[in-house]
Parts: sequence; structure tokens; C-alpha cells
Amino acid sequence: MKNVKWLFFDVGGTLVDETASFRRRVMRTIEIQKQLGNTYTPAFLEDAMKKSALAGGSYFRGAMKNIGISEFAPYDSIGEVLYSEATDVLTVLAKKYRLGIIANQPMGTEQRLYEYGVGHLFSLVLSSAEEGMEKPDPALFLRALSRAGCAPHEACMIGDRPDNDIAPAKALGMRTVRITQGLGGLMPVQSEKMQANATVSNLSELLMIF
Repeated sequence: MKNVKWLFFDVGGTLVDETASFRRRVMRTIEIQKQLGNTYTPAFLEDAMKKSALAGGSYFRGAMKNIGISEFAPYDSIGEVLYSEATDVLTVLAKKYRLGIIANQPMGTEQRLYEYGVGHLFSLVLSSAEEGMEKPDPALFLRALSRAGCAPHEACMIGDRPDNDIAPAKALGMRTVRITQGLGGLMPVQSEKMQANATVSNLSELLMIF
């Protein structure tokens, strides 16, 4: 992609594998529901999450709403790990581009990145909890661009969700790459606004683009 100087990444489902974390949240929710006299199986809840993603909704909260569960386990990052190729890919990209984060994540996101061993590769980290706004609000993307000191066409957003990552970045004139790993990969592209400039199935394929 010509003229790109900055690569901005989402976190969950893009750099971080959330599989174990989601499974843990499912099991904790089952325990909560058991105390309320309700019985659910892991397979049932995980299937509901997939259906919610396929319908373009929130993986977990959307799934719980769809099946009528109002009491469920809160999010935490326990069990989340970097995708196996993430460190190597980010190390290569950081030699050619400035790297940043634009993500709907809790407090302490930058510290987590350091704990994963990749924090030093990022020049900017913007998380929703720390910025007081969340994707797909274009203001979060504009704040990132302002801090980076680059024009929209000089930046590329890389993420798994067409609604939260691709559409708002594209609307601002940023370049976009969708990564179809994790539950985000199941989400449909519902309009041209959500169509990324390029699509990859894993992080390693980014090296064929950048």
C-alpha cells in the first residue's frame, strides 16, 4: 500500500487469541446461571456466540441477549495470548512502519502489550477505557491520527471486525485490512462501507501486503 506510514491494530481477535478467555467466560456464566436455577451447556453458549457473530452482532453480549441471559460473567483478559506469529510479524513491520493500537480494551492495555513482549514495538496505544470513547466512534480514530501526526491516507487500520474496525476507518479515508481469524472472521460484510482494501486470514499474510 503506497504512502502508508502508520499501521494501527485492533487487539482482540487480531493480535490476541481470545479463544481460551471466551471459553472461561462461558464456564463462569454457566456457574452463575446454575446458581439461578438454570442449566446451560458450553456447546449451547458457544453456538449462540457463533450465531451472533454470523448475524453481525456482539459475540458475547449479543449472544447472551439473544438467548435471554441477563446475568453473565464480566469480561477479563485471563487466558488471552498473542497469536503465535504476532511477535515475529510485528517485529518485521516495525522496521518499516510506525505501529499503533486502536482498540476497545480495558485499562492497562499498554502494560498487557509489554507483558506479551511486544509493547516496545508500538508508538501509540489508544484503548477505549483510557480514552473515554470506543469504536466505531470516528473520534477515537481521529484522535489516533492526530497523535500520530499523519493524514488518514497515510494510515492503515488492521482488524477483525467490519463494523468496528473497517467501516469507521474507511469512512475517514484510512486504508484498511481485515483479518479473518477468531469470531470476528465470522461477521458478515453487510455493505460496501465495511469492505476492506485487503483481507488476510492470519497475521503472517500481512507481510505479503506491507
